[in-house]
Amino acid sequence: MVASLVLVVASCGGNSGSGDVAVERGEASEQRDVVAAFYPLVFVAEQVGGEHVTVRDLTPPGADSHDLELSPRDVVMLQEADLIVYLAGFAAALDQAIQPLASEQVFDVASSARLNHEEGHDEEGHDEEGHDEEGHDDEHHDEEGHDEEGHDEEGHDEEGHDEEHHEHGGIDPHFWLDPMRLADVADATAVRFAELDPDNAESFQQNAASLRVQLEDLDDDFQQGLADCARVDLVTAHRSFGYLANRYGLNQVGIAGLSPDQEPSAGRLAVVADFVQDNQVGVIYYESLVDPGVAQAVANETGAATDVLDPLETLSETADGDDYFQVMRSNLAALRSGLECA
Repeated sequence: MVASLVLVVASCGGNSGSGDVAVERGEASEQRDVVAAFYPLVFVAEQVGGEHVTVRDLTPPGADSHDLELSPRDVVMLQEADLIVYLAGFAAALDQAIQPLASEQVFDVASSARLNHEEGHDEEGHDEEGHDEEGHDDEHHDEEGHDEEGHDEEGHDEEGHDEEHHEHGGIDPHFWLDPMRLADVADATAVRFAELDPDNAESFQQNAASLRVQLEDLDDDFQQGLADCARVDLVTAHRSFGYLANRYGLNQVGIAGLSPDQEPSAGRLAVVADFVQDNQVGVIYYESLVDPGVAQAVANETGAATDVLDPLETLSETADGDDYFQVMRSNLAALRSGLECA
């Protein structure tokens, strides 16, 4: 009988439909069955599990993982799972589904992802005078010294400051946009896989170590690629790129909050438009698979251009790359162009 290992991470929500997008189940005697809620965890599970797992994705390719709803089939799958790895508090339906389950079936990855809270932003933390080239030095590349609160322009606008805090409990779930946080989650995944499948523990550990090396190479590409830029202000339609900004010394200026469903107020649009003009921001970024209207409105007002950054919550057919590494490097190219990096 196939032992069922379910890896479920509820980021910002997501769509239902695991059955429609499920990868074929593996051989009963050789492979564990892994289910991941959205693409970055699918990627990690495949890389760490290797030939010892098959992977199911709860979010259909190209769908919005912010609106995850569990089908009856999904609920049954969770109930029959040996392990559910998830981020508590991001999908009410998932939280509710796991409540009756035994504690040993549940593994929250929040500690390994080191999620950032957003409650600590203040109005003085990011005034226009504070965004100069001196701020883009090596200390910004030390994640231990810079929490998410230090790199989010939301402090400029009281109106837009509290709306999205109610969506995720003040927590930004997009940890995978920092490659080293994703590496830590991969290590934790290897440990948990080994507890369920001790015979393949060494393989899981080796796979996680190999993935870490690749993620370190990606991190080096970002560190070097964004080390010498004319600008450090990263203006985005939604505040989905805080971990990336924090890691690489950028200042994220979000027009709206974490959810792509959130519409900014007229006051917030005016504040960001003033910021763009005052700081000569050349590019407004919007997320793939999200209506660019918000970004385009600010661009039209200020004369800035627009471009796409992929938050990688899903891997769509239109993604600029075939896997996490390719899409992240496409993001790097877009950032280098928009920030005018040497």
